[in-house]
Amino acid sequence: MIIDKLFSSVAQKGHVCVGLDTDYEYLPIDFSKTFSHISDALFTFNKQIIDATLDVSACYKVQIAYYEAFGMQGLEAYRRTLSYLREQKAIIVADVKRGDIAKTAEMYAKAHFSGDFEADFMTLNPYMGMDTISPFLPFIKNNEKGVFVLIRTSNEGAKDIEYLLTEVNKRVYHIVGEKINTLGKKHLGNCGFSSIGGVMGCTHADEAQEVRQQLDSTFFLIPGYGAQGGKAEDIALYLKNGNGGVVNASRSILLAYKKIDNSGTNFAEHARNETIRMRDEILKTVST
Repeated sequence: MIIDKLFSSVAQKGHVCVGLDTDYEYLPIDFSKTFSHISDALFTFNKQIIDATLDVSACYKVQIAYYEAFGMQGLEAYRRTLSYLREQKAIIVADVKRGDIAKTAEMYAKAHFSGDFEADFMTLNPYMGMDTISPFLPFIKNNEKGVFVLIRTSNEGAKDIEYLLTEVNKRVYHIVGEKINTLGKKHLGNCGFSSIGGVMGCTHADEAQEVRQQLDSTFFLIPGYGAQGGKAEDIALYLKNGNGGVVNASRSILLAYKKIDNSGTNFAEHARNETIRMRDEILKTVST
């Protein structure tokens, strides 16, 4: 199952999920000037980041909005990036946050689990209800795919809905998490985790141990590390025996060159160094 592949990748390479949320403005100016088309510039930048981090990154998350913003050229860069990741046998998370039902959701599943935009995992938004997830289940069962469902996000606005208390005195995100964990039991890998994972922000460490205990078989995609306040010691609390989650980082890796060499001559090397720094920081905390 795809979750076993991700579990193994974390064990071998660490917990970092490199986010290819590539804004054209992130590209070094001298680099972008060498390309006539935005699609070529975005793809070549991504390719060099991938080549530099492939052996130290558990997986890659590609946020489609950054490519949609540039129309057909952006989507061509998105397609080429996914194609190249597949060639390298990297694990891909398509960050598309789909949240519709019935035939529409079926088409989303087909779009991102096959064809030009094929990925291994998709992010889903379940806040219309659990029937937003059911159209993806055949792909999980028959096509070795997986999903990461929004449970508790790392943004400040999460408190507006996700933290509301329900009539059973549980917060909304607790209810969602329980439903996802229960559904996931039907799709467990040999590693003990499910191909139905959850997005779990690491910005509320005080709740981490309770969440990890309750969602025992849910593999986490963890945002919020670094700029949003999440620390390596917080990450460790969301793991189970050192595995069970990947930690996404995008701007801190893609723009690592700006801290050292604003010209961006060696942007890929700086991205690699930041990935290794983050990986080692998390591994050190997990091991202790």
